[in-house]
Amino acid sequence: MHAPTLLQYLVPQKTLSRLVRAATRWTWRPWKDFLIGRVVRAYNVNMTEAAQPDPYAYPSFNTFFTRALREDARHPEGGDDAILCPADGRISQIGRIVEGRILQAKGRTYSVAELLADADAAKKYRDGCFATIYLSPRDYHRVHMPLDGTLVETVHVPGRLFSVAPRPVADIPGLFARNERLVCHFDGPNGPFVVALVGAMLVSGITTVWSGPEVPPYARSIVRRDWRGRGVWLARFAEMARFEMGSTVIVLLPECRFDPARGAETAVMLGQSLGHLWPTPNQGTI
Repeated sequence: MHAPTLLQYLVPQKTLSRLVRAATRWTWRPWKDFLIGRVVRAYNVNMTEAAQPDPYAYPSFNTFFTRALREDARHPEGGDDAILCPADGRISQIGRIVEGRILQAKGRTYSVAELLADADAAKKYRDGCFATIYLSPRDYHRVHMPLDGTLVETVHVPGRLFSVAPRPVADIPGLFARNERLVCHFDGPNGPFVVALVGAMLVSGITTVWSGPEVPPYARSIVRRDWRGRGVWLARFAEMARFEMGSTVIVLLPECRFDPARGAETAVMLGQSLGHLWPTPNQGTI
C-alpha cells in the first residue's frame, strides 16, 4: 500500500471534513475567491457551461462547487430504455455483477450486500450490472436520474471517508462499502434500480432534491427512511442530488446491456447513454 493511502487510515477523516465544510461556506470575499481561483486554474474548470460563468460571482466556494449548468449544456441521449450517465466524471468500473460481487479495481471486489447494507435487497442485483462514476474537482457536481423512478427507500450507512481517487480505490479493500454513503432505492417502469452516493475524504455534504441535506450529520448507525406512497417520482435526467465536494456515484440494475465503448477509465458526461435495459417480453429485441 502506498504511503499517502496508508496515511488516510491515521488522519481524523470526519474532523477534517467538518473543517472543510466550514471553510467552503465562508463568504469572506478574499478567502472564497482564493479557493475558487485555485480550483479553476488547477483543474481547468470549464465555466462557459455554467449558468453563472463568472466564478467569482458565487457567494461561497460551496455555491461555486455545486453550480448549475446552462439549460442547453447537457442533453439526454437515446430513448426511454437508455440508461443515462448520472453525472460528469470518469467511469471507474462498469460491467456485470458476478455472484453478488462488484469489481472495485483490478484484483479487488466487494459485495452488493455490503454496499447496500442489506442482504435481502442485494438479492435482486446478484447477477445484475453496475456502473461506478468518479467525480473529480473539475466536474459538475449534481447527480441526475439514470432512468425514470419512484423513490422507495433511502439508507444512510455510516462509515469512513477514504478518498475515492484512483490510487486509494486500487489500494483499499472494499472502499465503496466502507465509506459513508446514501443508498437510494427506486422503482422504475422496468423494475428496481439503485443510485448510491458515496462520500469521501473532505466531502462535506450530500443533499437530495426530496429532503434537503442528508450528510452531514454523519450517521452513527444505519438510518432507513421509507418513501413509499409519498409521491417522490423523478423523471429520467432530472436532478436528484448534489455533492458538496467530489465523490462517486454507483448505479445498480438487475439487468442491462452496457455500451462496449463505455469502458473503465472512459470520460463521461451527464446524459450520455451508458447502455440499454434488456427488453421486456412485449418489447422485442434491441
